[in-house]
Amino acid sequence: MQTQCVDACAQCGGEVEERFRFCPWCAAPLRRKYVEFFRAHPRDTGKVLRVSRYVNEDPQVRFSVWDESGRAETAISVDELEAARLAHFLRPPRPARRRTLLDYAAELSARRSSTGSRKTTSS
Repeated sequence: MQTQCVDACAQCGGEVEERFRFCPWCAAPLRRKYVEFFRAHPRDTGKVLRVSRYVNEDPQVRFSVWDESGRAETAISVDELEAARLAHFLRPPRPARRRTLLDYAAELSARRSSTGSRKTTSS
């Protein structure tokens, strides 16, 4: 049976297997770069999007488009603020909230008060 290589966490000194991304003892990041690959839309068959997040003294997110031969065709990096803006842009749109009877009543009340057409009763 093969054993995992064990390193020490630079933050707390705890023993950590090399397969971990974060220290199980103190949660410190163990890698300086995280990479994910995303499949392309069928019309872009043979390509893949690689997204790398750098967590070092110059944090950034790098996007690169790779072809089937494993060659990067193009790449661009964005800073943390732009990455957050992109994440917000990619969220699915919220479905429109259905109007309730209370919404209609509030709207009707607002219309009446703005036009002064309020009925009053006298005693």
